[in-house]
Order: sequence, then C-alpha cells, then structure tokens
Amino acid sequence: RWLTCKSLPPGALERIADTIADRLRVPWFSGAVKINVSLVPPLVLLPVFLHVAALHFLLGLIILTSLPVVLLWYYYLTHRRKERTLFFLSLGLFSLGYMYYVFLREVVPRGYVEYSQVVALTCGLILMLAALSRAKKDPGYLPIPANNEKPSHQGLPNKSVRGSSSGLHGISGAASSRAVNGEAKGYCRMSAEQPEGVKKDWCTKCQLVRPARAGHCRLCGRCVRRLDHHCVWINSCVGEHNHQAFILALSFFMLTSVYGITLTLHTICRGRTPFVALFYCPGAYSDYSSALSFTCVWYCAIVTAGMGYILLIQLLNISYNVTEREARLALRDNTGRRLLGGLVIDTGQYNRGLLCNWGHFLSLGSSPPQRSAEDIV
Repeated sequence: RWLTCKSLPPGALERIADTIADRLRVPWFSGAVKINVSLVPPLVLLPVFLHVAALHFLLGLIILTSLPVVLLWYYYLTHRRKERTLFFLSLGLFSLGYMYYVFLREVVPRGYVEYSQVVALTCGLILMLAALSRAKKDPGYLPIPANNEKPSHQGLPNKSVRGSSSGLHGISGAASSRAVNGEAKGYCRMSAEQPEGVKKDWCTKCQLVRPARAGHCRLCGRCVRRLDHHCVWINSCVGEHNHQAFILALSFFMLTSVYGITLTLHTICRGRTPFVALFYCPGAYSDYSSALSFTCVWYCAIVTAGMGYILLIQLLNISYNVTEREARLALRDNTGRRLLGGLVIDTGQYNRGLLCNWGHFLSLGSSPPQRSAEDIV
C-alpha cells in the first residue's frame, strides 16, 4: 500500500521499522545479539564522507559545513520525541578511533612526529576514555520505591512538598545552617548547598520525595540528584555522582584533540603555525594522503570547537554554582540574571563566591547521601 501511494493505518510505518530493528541481529555463541540501529550510521557514513571530502576542496567545504546542520537536526528530532539514542555516543567513540587510525597511518609515517609525541597522544586518549567510562556510570539516580508503591507523604508539612507533573521544584530564600543530603562538609559546603526555604518536593512520575536540586529526566525516566542535564554524547544524565568525571572527560578530550591537530598540521603544513595552517595550507591537496589528513583536521577542529563551548559553559556554571537545569528554569520563570553576555545565568540561589562554589563542586559525592527523617517518613 505504501509503494502504491495508498493510505496506511496510523503507525504502520513505525511498526514496520520497529520489526526490522528487532530482527537486525548478529549471530553469537550465546545466541543472536540485537543491534541498535542508531549505532550503524556513524560507522558507515563518517569514513565515506571524510574520504569524499578529501577529493576536492569544494567537496570538503560542503560536507564539513553540512555535518553540524545534520547533527543538530537529528538532535532536535530525537529530543522532541523524547527518545534515547546511541547515535551520538557511537559517533563520538568512532570518531576518536578513526581519527587516531588516520593519524597513525597517514601522519606518523612521514617521520616528523616523534615516538614520545605518539605516546603522549595515546595516553591522553586513554585517560579521556577512562574518564568517559566513569561518567557513564550512575549519575546519582534516586532509588525507585519497591513495587512502585507510592510512599506516604501525608505527614510532611504542606510547604515542604509540592506536587508537580513536570517534576520541577521551587527554590527561594537565603543561606541555611546545615548541608543537604548528608554530603561531606567541604569548604563552604553548608552555605553553598541549600539556602533556607529550598524545599524538597514530590515527583509524581517516580512517586518519591526528592531532595533539593534533584530533577526528573524525561529521557531516562528517573530522578537524579543535583541534575545538570541529559548529555546525548554519553547517552546518560550528568548529575551529582558523575559531574566531575564529565568535566574531566571534556578536559582530556580538549587537550588531546588540540595536541593531535597541532602535530598533524606541523606535519602536512611545514613552516607554518597551526592557526595559520588551518586556514592556509597550499600543499594540503597535493596528494590524497595530505588531503585526507587535512580534512580530518578540520573535522576535529569543528568537533573541538563544539566541545570547547560545552566545557566553557560548564566551567562558568560551576563558578556560579548553577546547573543547566536551574538555568533553564530561571530563564523560563525570568528569575535569573544574565551574566557575561548571556553565557551564564546566575540564579542567586547557591552562589557563595568562586572558591566556595568550586569547593562545593570538587566535594560532590564525597560521602554517601544520608536519609533524613522526612525521607524515612
């Protein structure tokens, strides 16, 4: 009916796509393993696009310009449908592996890269993957009540529990004299974490009372302690338990990527500084090997610029002790101040100065959360 342009029942194409995805399996010793369809496109399309872009300067300009647009469109599509996808994680990991492969195959044999530099680049890549593995672990999910039983909250004061179908909680007031969630009493911790008047609230979706600064992720379907945001690049939330590892992974990526770009440009554009060589390298398309290396350099530069922006926003938010979620809520409710040209939104709720804010961040998850009397009730 679809091929003959006849009308289809509602949801027919979606059911067909789901069936095909379910049947797409790889034989294995313990039984056929199901393959997530979103893993496949980066493995096939990225090498093809980069090799085609290396054929001519104009092809490279068109492909490298269209890639960010396609990625933003796919992100908007999945985000609007509230879908989790492994596409971005697969793209990120495969990009790292393929860029490393091109570096070893096309750049190192030219003889301008020393053995110690290859070791340093490899160590940076390993450290980044180790931090990424840590960031993929539990971000601080709140335990789901057993058997989906709805915990009783009738004994809680009316002002401390607020029903919210969106899982959002209100924040107001000045500094409190105690820490929240039983966190370790680090430098300026007590004054930086929970001001007086910040209330715990009730999540109608998870059916639990969650502590201050916790939030419900609509993609994961769970409440997370000190929820910052859901990162599609790691296919997980960034919260209290993995925020430090997330920042560490971004930092290692930036250092490793910039170092690899510098080594490659020094090899294929001799006698020019990396910044000048990135925009003016006359011999880049003299042979296919140089063209492919130069194309990969530009691909890395685009990705690095995007990740650098994410890292900058994260560092600024940490300096003002605000999460991405809190910044979005402040913009929505018009309760925050735009600072540094709008790069950071200061909610004024938890900001206790640069040193106190960073001391609070560095001590996140330093001790297991303790249950308060309200949580037990």
